[in-house]
Amino acid sequence: MRRSYSRALGTAALAAVLVAAAGCQDAGGSGDNTASGDCGGKIAIFGAFTGDNAGLVLPSLNAAKLAIKQHNEANADCKVEMVEFDTQGDPAQATPVANQVAGDTSFLGVIGGHFSGESDATMPVYEAAGLVMVAPSATRTDLTQKGNKSFYRVVGNDGTQAGAVATYLKGENAQRVFLIDDASAYGAGITAELTKNLGATVAASDKIQERQSQFEATISKIKAANADFVFYGGYTREAAPLVRQMRAAGVQAKFIGPDGLYDPAFPAGASGGADGSIITCPCLPPDKAGGTFTADYQAEYGQLPGSYGAEGFDAAQIFIDAFKDGKKSRAEILEFVKNYDKQGVSKYIKFDANGDVDPSRVVIWAYQIKGTEISPLQELKLS
Repeated sequence: MRRSYSRALGTAALAAVLVAAAGCQDAGGSGDNTASGDCGGKIAIFGAFTGDNAGLVLPSLNAAKLAIKQHNEANADCKVEMVEFDTQGDPAQATPVANQVAGDTSFLGVIGGHFSGESDATMPVYEAAGLVMVAPSATRTDLTQKGNKSFYRVVGNDGTQAGAVATYLKGENAQRVFLIDDASAYGAGITAELTKNLGATVAASDKIQERQSQFEATISKIKAANADFVFYGGYTREAAPLVRQMRAAGVQAKFIGPDGLYDPAFPAGASGGADGSIITCPCLPPDKAGGTFTADYQAEYGQLPGSYGAEGFDAAQIFIDAFKDGKKSRAEILEFVKNYDKQGVSKYIKFDANGDVDPSRVVIWAYQIKGTEISPLQELKLS
């Protein structure tokens, strides 16, 4: 029987938290940033669990739940509890959540953020509280260049991804690439990285706004630039109507975007306009994940894991390993994460001094839209 988990929406007070399995005594709440009992503890996870971009994040959430469920069923004396906070990926919602979690001494770690903007907004709060963050999918390059000592991520950054995208475009003999971004921390960040990599191949560029739905002006600029490729840095909510309107206007340039589009809502919302589009992601196809993760996920949820499923599992496993190792305080768990050195299901996980996962372990994959499906195409060469 599948166990349910509590969900804390936005800044709402914590609902009744359902523990993932029976086990050791009171996992947290001692009031001194220390878990009681010999083993176990409580963590938070935050991200866009509802809203327009939830499809990008739910595989990570579900995989984290799976990791904790498997652990708790096998370790009844070492209970791990996870509380969900739905921020819809919005920094304005994520910040009060961070204040709530940081101020509750029973929380010993955080999975998140899932998006770069909410990560950037909340990092100072968690840093001040000595509460370690492990991000499954926050990719903006400069997140690990701000001097914070409590932010880690199990995924490659946008600089690496942009280099791989540039190499792919050069291999496709791209001559005139039109760049668009949504002015978000994530979208503007990865597009800026790609601009540096492409150089003179950039024909022109434009910015749109989040929640924009009509793109006639941008499409006119694409036509004027005679672009053979269009790269969009942003999320599904705007990408789907953008590419749909491009095709309706007769634009035949190939469409490519980063991991923010790795969401079933993208091809579904594009009404056929996204067919053939390329999505790049520093995340593994389901059949490349290690161990029995993919089979276990499919058995639990009735579908293959999507974007950042394996990475979400690994983020949860890091905290599970910390509790199993007897770590009981925020400071101890932060130090444990800093020195983590172990094979995960997405990759071998070891962090550099800034909190980035070992760059030599990062892989970037290209996926292609076929109808309404997102299918693995090829692993990309890193620049």
